[in-house]
Amino acid sequence: MSTLGGAMARQPLTIELIARGAAQHRDRIAVTFGDAALTVSEVDSLSWRLARALLGPCGVTPGTPVALLIDNGLLSVPVDFACVRAGINRVPLNSRLSPGEHAQMLAEVQARHLVVGPGLEERAAELAARVPGLELLSLGDVEPQTVPLLELANHASDEAIQRTVSPDEVILTLFTSGTTGTLKAARHTQASYAAIARNVMLNLLDPKPGDAMLHAASLIHASGVFVLPFWLRGARTVIHSAFNPVTFLAALSSERITAVNLVPTMLAALVDHPKFSHTDVSALQNVIYGASPMPATLLERAMEAWGSHRFWQYYGQTEAPLCLAVLRPEDQQLALSGVAGMPCVDVELRILADDGSEAPAGTPGEIAVRAPSAVDGYHNAPELTAATFADDGWVRTRDIGVIDEHGFLSLKDRTSDMIVTGGYNVYPLEVENALSAHPEVRECCVVGLPDNRWVEAVTAAVVIREGGKVTEPELVSFVGERLAGYKKPKRVVFVQEIPKTAVGKLNRRILREQLGKVQ
Repeated sequence: MSTLGGAMARQPLTIELIARGAAQHRDRIAVTFGDAALTVSEVDSLSWRLARALLGPCGVTPGTPVALLIDNGLLSVPVDFACVRAGINRVPLNSRLSPGEHAQMLAEVQARHLVVGPGLEERAAELAARVPGLELLSLGDVEPQTVPLLELANHASDEAIQRTVSPDEVILTLFTSGTTGTLKAARHTQASYAAIARNVMLNLLDPKPGDAMLHAASLIHASGVFVLPFWLRGARTVIHSAFNPVTFLAALSSERITAVNLVPTMLAALVDHPKFSHTDVSALQNVIYGASPMPATLLERAMEAWGSHRFWQYYGQTEAPLCLAVLRPEDQQLALSGVAGMPCVDVELRILADDGSEAPAGTPGEIAVRAPSAVDGYHNAPELTAATFADDGWVRTRDIGVIDEHGFLSLKDRTSDMIVTGGYNVYPLEVENALSAHPEVRECCVVGLPDNRWVEAVTAAVVIREGGKVTEPELVSFVGERLAGYKKPKRVVFVQEIPKTAVGKLNRRILREQLGKVQ
């Protein structure tokens, strides 16, 4: 291993990569949102001023968690960069979640500050009422009992903050449901998040000055990891507040978009639009997908219209983003038969047998990976961390895969019961707990069934108490009051009994087979 001055060489940290992009591309447009735009210099300046406001009058100390309730907008990138520069552990909250879910997340990380984006003031006020001591820092309208963060930043200095930065400094805690239906929160560090940018640029795309990526999915999910690579190359991040096929297709041509990241539901809406095959996509180089399995028929239709030379598939995990394997354009036909891709050049990948040893070649087993982009564990979950992350850096993915004689990885199954619907992860127990709270529900079981639009549809089998008269819409609405909209069952099937295993556990496999026959 190379050394310099006797010290072990290390890779640049996230804060250092942000500084590089700022120094190299100051006059280029960095971010656009509607008719508004910020240059690299303006993002750089605003992020330092926000960092100083957070650490100064807002009273945040480095290393503490700060929750972000911000929808896609012009301030998304400056706020994220500000947190990295201030040494703040940012905790993004998906605005689609319920108030109860938000309150639980805030309590889990003991966040005492919530940055509130425009239009989310009402939800923030509700959370302040639920969470004692929560301080609201506003980027939009300044309501009573809120701190005007943006106003404070506008009066702050944009001089860089001088501080010592550790590679292990936690800069992002990203919530996702656990396999048991409980919360889990993956922690990214200065080192691991920088490694994601390198992983993307090594394996998936390497932007050029003048390139532009269109973001219509939430930037707190996979879409957001592309921001730093584009920043480093002086390329644009084009942000939409939400996905709309009409405005999305229009932007592809008007903004000369070179890259997009799509989940199946987005691609399906685009393909079904009458303007899809007539949209000018001459600038488009990378159509990236991989958040959930892409239906073969949908992919075929998209490639027929836009050409397979634009499509890139990745396989990844929250615990080791973004790309563990990539299927390049020249191999896209393999995606139609379930191939995930070739292991990435900066990733070690093994297939494990049941006893934890390496499985023989061509034999399915659990996928284990080791990559510099892996998180450093889960927040406040030592047992789950120990079960997932080995001391020598290997991560157990809980996915079943096999590598063929040519080195391509194919996914066979998941060892967990997670449902992937519309690009979002849903864990059955979480939905079952919500359903079981209804007084008319005696028993229930939730599974994912194949669906042309959602890839998997959240489907609930419900046994009603004797004399009960609850309807399917009533139960769906009941769940919707407690969980995010995408977690609501797309279908509720009333049954007399739910299949069990020999030891009395819910038998999801048998239930899937039974419900699949009556679809």
